[in-house]
Formats: sequence, C-alpha cells, structure tokens
Amino acid sequence: MSSPLWYFTRGTGLVALVLLSGSVILGIASLSRATSATWPRFVTAGLHRSVSLLVVLLLAAHIITAEFDTFAPIGWAAVGVPFVSTYRPLWLGLGTVAFDLLIALCITSLLRAHLGYRAWRAVHWLAYLCWPVAVLHGLGTGTDTRLSWVLGTTVVCVAAVVAAGIWRLAQGWPSAPSMRMAIAATGLVVLTVGTAWTIRGPLQPGWARRAGTPRNLLEATANIALDNRHSPTAPGGAA
Repeated sequence: MSSPLWYFTRGTGLVALVLLSGSVILGIASLSRATSATWPRFVTAGLHRSVSLLVVLLLAAHIITAEFDTFAPIGWAAVGVPFVSTYRPLWLGLGTVAFDLLIALCITSLLRAHLGYRAWRAVHWLAYLCWPVAVLHGLGTGTDTRLSWVLGTTVVCVAAVVAAGIWRLAQGWPSAPSMRMAIAATGLVVLTVGTAWTIRGPLQPGWARRAGTPRNLLEATANIALDNRHSPTAPGGAA
C-alpha cells in the first residue's frame, strides 16, 4: 500500500528534523556569541538563516505530499489549524503547531526592521519551542518510529541539541546560577519524561490505535496484511 508520496513524506519529515536540530544548535551558538579566527559570527548567523529557510521548504514539501497521499485523510485545514484532523489528531496537531511557530519566526525575522527588539526577541524565543514539539510530532505520528535507523536519527538529534544546551548553560558559569540550575533541572525532567513516554508509547505494539488512527484505516491495513500473507507470491503463501 506504500506509494512514492508515502516515502517522500516521511523522508522530508526526517530530513527536516535533522536540519531543524542543526538550526537550533546554530541559534544557540549565535546566542552564545561563539566565534573563532576561522569561523566568524556572521558565518554562524548566515548559516542559521539559510538552514532555517531550507527547513521551511522541506516542511512545505512534507505537508503537500502528506495531503496528496490518499491513504490518510488529513485535510487541508490541518495545515494551519492544529488538532482538527481525524488522523492522529493530537500528534498531527503538534506538527501543525511546530510549523506555525516556524512560520511566525520567519515572518518576524523578515519584518524585524519594523518591530521592536523586545517583540522580535520574544517571538524568536517562543519559536524555539517548535523543535521539541516537532520531535514529539515525529515520534507520535510517524509510522516508522520503531525502525532502528529512524529512532537512531531522532536520538542523535536530541542528543546534539541537549549537548548544545548544556554547553550554553555552562558558558559563563557561575553567572545567574539559580536560573541556570532551574533550566537544567527542567530540561532533565522533560528529557526523562519524554524518554519514558517514547518507550511505553510509540515503541510499543498497538500504538497506531492508541495514537488515534481511524478504525477504518486500521481495518484496511489489517486486511492488506492478511491478503499479502495469503498471496501466492508472498513468503509462505500458497504455491
């Protein structure tokens, strides 16, 4: 039942997550004013903008191919309005939230000259939430989360962003130690809860039903699997 659109949707989504993770790391490096003789700050800032734009383009392709793939009825309203789709509404809605935050970041960056610095910075910080939301969207909605290489890619992305965050908190220590410790503790709790949820949720059998996949799609998938099992050309099928 897989089509080229099915593969393209998941491929662009996974690549977008990798690039979004890279964009977050570059953003942290920019905030930390990281620089060297061979890597000036304007290179980090320019690369951060370019990677962020590429993420938007990949997400656009991810969304369009998902809409045209007829297997799951997502609906065009779900592109901009979270939690309105009948297909895995919560986890798909998180993807919409991440996309909306990223679009808000792009628009405010283009209009930065017309906005106050505080307003732009507030939106910019808020937009960083799109990364953990996107991670949850990928784990909860992705039908191939349990594949080792997909899960491994997600783990590497999370580990890289967490490492960048730790480096940022450690920089300039012990300035504002209470705030830094509070942020570190919050991050540790979120990471622990997220790991436990992933193990007990998306990585367990039956997640498709619990994630909110419509009953008719579950039955269609089961029937296709049964037909393939009894197909003469399938392994173990009738001769």
